[in-house]
Amino acid sequence: MDDNTAISSPSPVYQLSPEQVAGPYFRNPKLIRRNISEGMDGIPLVLRLTIVDAMTGQPVTGAVVDIWHCNARGAYSGWSKVNPDKEVDVGDIGSIPRTDDDTYLRGGQFSDKKGIVRFITIYPGFYASRALHIHVAVRITAGNNYLEERHVAWVGQLYFPEVVSRSVLNAREYSGRVVSPLSNDEDFHYRHHGGEASTLNIHTIGRDSKEDGFFGHITIGVDTFALSSQIKPEDFDKYTV
Repeated sequence: MDDNTAISSPSPVYQLSPEQVAGPYFRNPKLIRRNISEGMDGIPLVLRLTIVDAMTGQPVTGAVVDIWHCNARGAYSGWSKVNPDKEVDVGDIGSIPRTDDDTYLRGGQFSDKKGIVRFITIYPGFYASRALHIHVAVRITAGNNYLEERHVAWVGQLYFPEVVSRSVLNAREYSGRVVSPLSNDEDFHYRHHGGEASTLNIHTIGRDSKEDGFFGHITIGVDTFALSSQIKPEDFDKYTV
């Protein structure tokens, strides 16, 4: 090859992010919104997720990215009357009857031209037998149309650095529980399916205090042609408000 021949740099290729179970508290409230907090008590969390095609490294645009997680006390909307201090022995979608129609800490966003979605929420608490985590689903759509030609490409869970979580759990809104969270390494799903690849990068927003909240971000690599083994399109239609 001629030394003067220009060589174009290929796009970076990202590791395919590991899929994880959707869990029993999945539902589809059909809420496209950035702020999902609904006034819940807790330390603020600004979340930025970047969705990329793991095969090409290019941003995935126009995908619906849904997230859901528990509140500071460990409860999920739709299951607010389920005691988060008692371990449940089932984990499949629809395995636990809903107790209410609340929608806090749930919502979706369309990824922008850089593959980015942003959410305003709170730092999650925990429930018995789990580490702190956030659920995520990525749906491929026809442009920015919520209803057309969608399929679920990826379902996962995101975790938090334990040093940050320990400081959060000492805050008034999170403390006083009768059970303790599992560490990441003690959590079956983190240990076998998530690991460091599913751990958010977390930074404080304020210079002097965690009370101002945190900024969390991660890049998620998906196969846009894949069909998730965890959630099917009909599950979104079935488990609606």
